[in-house]
Amino acid sequence: MHIEKLRIRDLRILQSVELELSTGLNVFVGPNGSGKTSMLEAVHLLSYGRSFRSGGRDVLVRKGAESALVHAAIRTEPGQSVRLGIERSSLTWRGRVNETDVAQLSELYRLCAVCCFEPGSHELISGSSEMRRAMFDWGVFHVEPNFLPSWRRYQRALKQRNTLLKEQAPDDWFPPWENELGVASQAVDQMRRCYTAVLAEAVKQTATELLPEFSNPVLHEHSGWKHDDPADAKAAAVRLGSERGRDRERGFTRRGPHRADWSLSFDQIPRREHLSRGQEKLSALVMVLAQLSAVQATKGQWPILLLDDPASELDAAHQSLVIQWVIARPIQVLLTGVFIPDALQALDAPFRLFHVEQGEVTEAG
Repeated sequence: MHIEKLRIRDLRILQSVELELSTGLNVFVGPNGSGKTSMLEAVHLLSYGRSFRSGGRDVLVRKGAESALVHAAIRTEPGQSVRLGIERSSLTWRGRVNETDVAQLSELYRLCAVCCFEPGSHELISGSSEMRRAMFDWGVFHVEPNFLPSWRRYQRALKQRNTLLKEQAPDDWFPPWENELGVASQAVDQMRRCYTAVLAEAVKQTATELLPEFSNPVLHEHSGWKHDDPADAKAAAVRLGSERGRDRERGFTRRGPHRADWSLSFDQIPRREHLSRGQEKLSALVMVLAQLSAVQATKGQWPILLLDDPASELDAAHQSLVIQWVIARPIQVLLTGVFIPDALQALDAPFRLFHVEQGEVTEAG
């Protein structure tokens, strides 16, 4: 999978950009505040409908403009391509696939798989479980067609049960929703387990190449049930019934897939709390690149990779290892930096270079 042509209009500082991208490395260089990261944001929007940077959605639209637009021509397989577009106005999102409006933006996201490593990625290790769960479920979404409807079914039932808990509803109102939660939770858990098996193997292989100083990387999945996972839908419903009293006290459902999490450990560092900030960044990088491999192993296509200023996040040795890792695979990469990374020049790897200056993007001659 790769973007052939990218068009951006009124996204942050970028007023009008039209580019043809290389199928391999694309490097965007320029001073801080020039719009380099916004180039990556544009691609990120096509896969997530949000930025990886903090701030509200309204700040995406350039000051004085009515909306921001990203359009991409994407080659999905040899001989197959698709045109995607996403537009953000002051109030709404609008998505288009091959010039036709989509009913659900998820239809667009499924066609553009993008993974991103950026300055805040260390929070995949040290931050909240919500961020880790979102990353994990992005992968499940791309490899399991039935995941999204199952997850939505689970969320609807969860919302109903939580409402009953807050209102202190009678006990006989709960079983229908707990049965529904039991069925949906088993579907979600099963798809996550299947993806975990693939991702865990990818983590081992990726860590071996990028973190030779660490040994025996292990990905741990925490399903959200805390203790033994229910064997089937009926057992899940019974478990929820047995937890009802304590859930009433808290006012929400404390167990289930919505509380899932994962962690990464090494022989020398069994707990994430023992990682330094630099080790957190390296561990997060392993997870991002392993996600690329897991999706490719399942779908047969490499997602697009965004690397936002890796020279400021990684030491020279690990920069070199990352560059070697990506150029050894048919991955399209968009990379930013104030300068061309030394590691990239030292390896003499081919790349397409773009200069970014005050929102203007030009290809180097």
